[in-house]
Amino acid sequence: MPTILAAALAALASYSSTVSAADAAPPLPSTAQAWRAAALRDVDAGYRVTLANHAGAHDPHNPAFLRNLRAARAHGAALAAKVNDGSGYIAALLGFSNRIHDGHAGVYPSFDFDAVKPAEWPGFVAAWRGDLFVYASEDGAAREGERIVSCDGKPARRLLAQNVFAFLGRPKEEGQWWSQARNLFTDFGNPFAPRPQRCVFELDGRQVERVLAWRTIPDSRTPLLRDSVAGATLPVGLSEPRKNLFWVAMPTFQPSDKERAAYRAINEQVRKERERFLGADAVVVDLRRNQGGSSSWSEEFAKALWGDAELKRRDDARNRKVEVWYRASPGNIAYYQQGKEKDIARGETASAQWWAEREAAMRKAQAAGKPYYISKDEQNEGSGTVQQAPAAPFTRPVYVIVPGNCASACLDAIDYFKLFPNTKLVGAPSSADSTYMEVRVEPLPGGLARVIVPTKLYVNRPRGNGEFYRPDIPVTDLRWSTATFLEVVERDLAGK
Repeated sequence: MPTILAAALAALASYSSTVSAADAAPPLPSTAQAWRAAALRDVDAGYRVTLANHAGAHDPHNPAFLRNLRAARAHGAALAAKVNDGSGYIAALLGFSNRIHDGHAGVYPSFDFDAVKPAEWPGFVAAWRGDLFVYASEDGAAREGERIVSCDGKPARRLLAQNVFAFLGRPKEEGQWWSQARNLFTDFGNPFAPRPQRCVFELDGRQVERVLAWRTIPDSRTPLLRDSVAGATLPVGLSEPRKNLFWVAMPTFQPSDKERAAYRAINEQVRKERERFLGADAVVVDLRRNQGGSSSWSEEFAKALWGDAELKRRDDARNRKVEVWYRASPGNIAYYQQGKEKDIARGETASAQWWAEREAAMRKAQAAGKPYYISKDEQNEGSGTVQQAPAAPFTRPVYVIVPGNCASACLDAIDYFKLFPNTKLVGAPSSADSTYMEVRVEPLPGGLARVIVPTKLYVNRPRGNGEFYRPDIPVTDLRWSTATFLEVVERDLAGK
């Protein structure tokens, strides 16, 4: 599905949802009038579901949220009124979602976009590495490594702002330039963002202008879109590329059952062989492609590496003023009940209890007519296996590879790791997120779209709205291969 929506939909698909796999997709509208009516309906429905359930809708700390939501409805409705086809429908929903200014909110189509219009490209993929470059190309459409200077007389930055960031992404976050640049040259027929026709390329000081020849993206080329952001990566696991250098791959915090087992195996090995880690040359934590999920996976690893007691001490000090507010709406309560039931079925009793406690507290708040259940001490609760004696301090170098699309629980992982001074960030600036978290997905009545709903908010969180991480060691190589990062780490260890 190589469209401008690829990144958002990959994250969307991994969130918990009340949608049944057996639910049949409804037929797509067949006329311009029907598409227009669907767009108007779903923008309005997305607004109403968001207003009724989003953790920010009653947030006294963020009065701009409701203004943004109302502005998003007006903008989305204005676009929807001009819709004539499925591509316009997608664009109208994106326009609505983007104006909310919350990466954890919005309405996204749930149908197969290629059924509307197969995505097209001009024969190359772009990537952001502090500027816009050709990441890969075929049939002489461009040359790898060329800088894309401008298209149709517009500098690359302005074109990205108009054609991409008006519909997807947040340009104030540096990591979003890394994750969204690929979408400038993938076209799904957005009628509100005409695709570039002529572009100026530069290599070795020489410029050339080319007319772009748009065509359907072959399935064999779609991995290039993914790889242009964060390169190839490794499956969840622990390896040792050379003696005394440990590589921990964490490409997702929304793990499958197999990946859950792999995470547990990592933590068990670190605990059992901790003496080896205490003498390691370095530990590399590889977050390439990680876009969030549950922060428990990085927390448990940090406990194993630095010690349960030491992590808890530092984390408690960091979060001593944090409160967590849960929006007590019927839809959100049902989501927490579902989370409890899923974990019971998996045999995950500790996390099932976590869901159950919050479900009960939210029901109590709802019965009392309160919009939130407010938890003032859960950040200091601690979880998982606690060592009985303080662990020996872990002081060896830790390098954390950060992709531009690192957000949500991926940022939580960095929060944990950066509690310790022996951690360096390597790679790109991260994305950011709001203080609205624990996302669920709700299908809209028309069956064509789903709305993303954050169910809780953090108050006094040390990392604020829109704050992101910059790398200690930037890596602007086009190819983000494991070998590239291994070389970067070895060079830093050697003091070069």
